[in-house]
Amino acid sequence: MNQWLTTSLTKEQFGMAVINTFKMVSISFIFGSILGIILGIFLILIRKNGIWPKPRMYKILNFIINIIRSMPFIILLICVLPIARPIVNTSIGTKAMFIPLIIFVAPYIARLIENCLLSVPTGIIEAAQSMGATNFQIIRYFILPETMPSLVLALTTALIGLIDATAMSGTVGGGGLGDLAVNYGYSRYDYFIMIVSVIALVVIIQSIQLMGNWLSAKTKKN
Repeated sequence: MNQWLTTSLTKEQFGMAVINTFKMVSISFIFGSILGIILGIFLILIRKNGIWPKPRMYKILNFIINIIRSMPFIILLICVLPIARPIVNTSIGTKAMFIPLIIFVAPYIARLIENCLLSVPTGIIEAAQSMGATNFQIIRYFILPETMPSLVLALTTALIGLIDATAMSGTVGGGGLGDLAVNYGYSRYDYFIMIVSVIALVVIIQSIQLMGNWLSAKTKKN
């Protein structure tokens, strides 16, 4: 208790930082996952040897995803914030981070989903096609169930990467635990705040990883 009194950090500030981190992560992950899963499935469909081959379209989409993924998040953040400002009416705080985080995580998830779906044996797809299954049915009833455990782990990895990105957004006033560590810890040489922020992030990430491992094990076929 004495340590709390000797630092500039209050329980209310810490609680708000945790809440803001969860807001950024949850909203960005929901929309980023929807977009990323759609993109990942689409990449599988239109690749050269896919079940709906569109090589030229695949090359264009693949190039765009590679460009976004190759950018460090801090650079992407700086580039996107001016564009996001007219949409969310602010360039600082938790609300301002939603669009950059979605743009960051969606291509990442798309690539993870694509890699997972590529692991499906071609024999399963050929069997589905021989039974007259449509492209949607092949994806829904054959490919996705076959790769569900690896998909869960892929989304878990993406979620952890997103948490890392929210922490980095604190360098530009993004709110959350990253902002707490930078503006209240590092800038004021308050190492207690930095340690508390790091411990909180570690606990959150470890909890998510354990939950992801458990869900992946539950979805495996007996």
